[in-house]
Amino acid sequence: MGIIDIVVFVAFVASVITIGLWKSKGEETHSEHGAADYFLAGRGLTWWLVGFSLIAANISTEQFVGMSGKAADWLGMAIASYEWMAAITLVVVAFVFLPTFLRSGIYTIPEFLEYRYNTFARTFMAIATMIILVGVPTASVIFSGAKVITVFFQGQSFLGLDLGNITVGCWIIGLLAAIYVFAGGLKACAWADLIQGAALIVGGVVVTVLVFKALGMADPAVLAPSAADPGVTADTLANQGAFERFVTLNQAPVPAGKLHMFRPANDPEIPWTALMIGLWIPNFFYWGLNQYITQRTLGSKSLNEGQKGVVFAAGLKLIIPFVVVIPGILAFNLFRGDLKEQAVIKNAPIIQAFEQGDISKMYVFTDTFAEGHVELAARLTASNAALLDTACDLPADVAAGDLFAINSGLVDQAKEANKGKKEGRIVFSQKLVGYDYDAAFPTLLRNVLPKGNGIMGFVLAAIFGAVVSSLASMLNSASTIFAMDIYHKVRKEAKPFELVTVGRICTLAFVLIAILIAPNLGSPKFNGIFTFIQEFQGFISCGILSVFIFGLLVHRAPRYCGTVGLLLNPILYGALKWTPATAGIPFLNRMAICLGVILAVLGILTLVSPLPQPVNLPVNEKMDMSTTKVTKTWGIVVVLATIVLYIIFR
Repeated sequence: MGIIDIVVFVAFVASVITIGLWKSKGEETHSEHGAADYFLAGRGLTWWLVGFSLIAANISTEQFVGMSGKAADWLGMAIASYEWMAAITLVVVAFVFLPTFLRSGIYTIPEFLEYRYNTFARTFMAIATMIILVGVPTASVIFSGAKVITVFFQGQSFLGLDLGNITVGCWIIGLLAAIYVFAGGLKACAWADLIQGAALIVGGVVVTVLVFKALGMADPAVLAPSAADPGVTADTLANQGAFERFVTLNQAPVPAGKLHMFRPANDPEIPWTALMIGLWIPNFFYWGLNQYITQRTLGSKSLNEGQKGVVFAAGLKLIIPFVVVIPGILAFNLFRGDLKEQAVIKNAPIIQAFEQGDISKMYVFTDTFAEGHVELAARLTASNAALLDTACDLPADVAAGDLFAINSGLVDQAKEANKGKKEGRIVFSQKLVGYDYDAAFPTLLRNVLPKGNGIMGFVLAAIFGAVVSSLASMLNSASTIFAMDIYHKVRKEAKPFELVTVGRICTLAFVLIAILIAPNLGSPKFNGIFTFIQEFQGFISCGILSVFIFGLLVHRAPRYCGTVGLLLNPILYGALKWTPATAGIPFLNRMAICLGVILAVLGILTLVSPLPQPVNLPVNEKMDMSTTKVTKTWGIVVVLATIVLYIIFR
């Protein structure tokens, strides 16, 4: 970074933090309204604060690292379904979920379950949500933020700290976020989100423009080998402009082409079948029932302001794939050599152990690793065969594809051998990869951002702000759940100041836990950060969504349905994930199965013992529950625009 870049970066970050803390300065945590001020911004957020805050809380390095990494890999545009389906989801949340939540005056989503079902349902959801929130998305955002630091500042240091070390990066990111939310609460987060959300969109557009500029100037001979269609040559690309090159390089029939939203039914992550049911589950859970997102909407000053803010955020979601997913695809086209170098760094400890004589493990590798390391892959395969005492005569000219197939068979054989064993199990290595796809976006930044004119400083500040914003949101929400759903239930006489203090202590405790978890998420066994987040939330998301569907729409569902739905989900999801016969089912399809089974069970329970009278929920008399036709019209426009995008990228 040049001097101007450093000045811009520091000035932007300092300004955002100052404005956020200044706007939250008037909170009286000692008053009877202190908890509402700290945890829900005094229930006074306007639509533009709600909208930008939703986007800033959502978009982070989770997307810039995880989603762009999946785009650089085989998924391409298909990963954009998480964004475009979210637009429709948000519209539904605005007009179906939000009215009930605001009318009841709840602080947290688990609180609603106590009013509708019972205390156990509230407590179970609170504890499960808190554990998942700290251990999965919070740790993941810390890791992905550190990933940007380590890739972008490889080999550099600051105040004696090695910025290329992932653990150092995790501590830097985590502690800065903790300090911020500790001081300011939700109002500080919301005002900072307003600036950071806008800067994030602008910064993403700048990166996209620069990437397309680099694509137009790139050597066709360098680009051609990255084409999805092997028939594309340097001559094909020679006289094409940037956009034409983008289409030519990535437009091919599925599954090779990266410009398709609909993937084959056997795709391991986003098969077209998941678009029918499975993908809606994490979307509705995340946008409608996830505390760190919905906390923004619960702080709305009125129903119409909240609905306008949510619809505004839905419109912004349609832009995100153009500044995250498409640059991720282009990162592979332009800089696949850099991604290969990052893979070498990731693979180094595993290869070093093997070269030093560690043949006690079953070594796992991808097809792209075999293509780039045929001789080493052959030795790894031979070692694996010896470990299993299996004959494996490899010809001297064995092809990389055959090596990958043979080794995959040995790995499957080892997994079978492990079944039912408690001792003497075969240990598997971390997967050796040919490309480090999670490094796609930071590699892109390192290569395309100009140095010394302030653009690099602005873009990095926007991304850094997004990291801190998301973490602050997660930490604030986790502390809210503990203070209001757990601590306040035990100490009903606790004063607002005591609740806020407990929330602040929790912030520090939670961030320390997440920082300790985060460095371990670089393991290839997690299949990338984005998949890790979505898959592990499946242990709670299907059950929570099921009981809320019944709680909101089936008014005579018995109160014990909440307990049954929440307990059944982790058991069923875990069985599908770890039972050998079903372990290969894509996680989105597992979610669909869980949701269907739980809804069926709750439906039967309701038919057998319906409530004689619907449950009366509390009412917040101070909340303005009116809405307007303009808000509804814009919601319809967003839904139609989403459908058009799916038609274009079908």
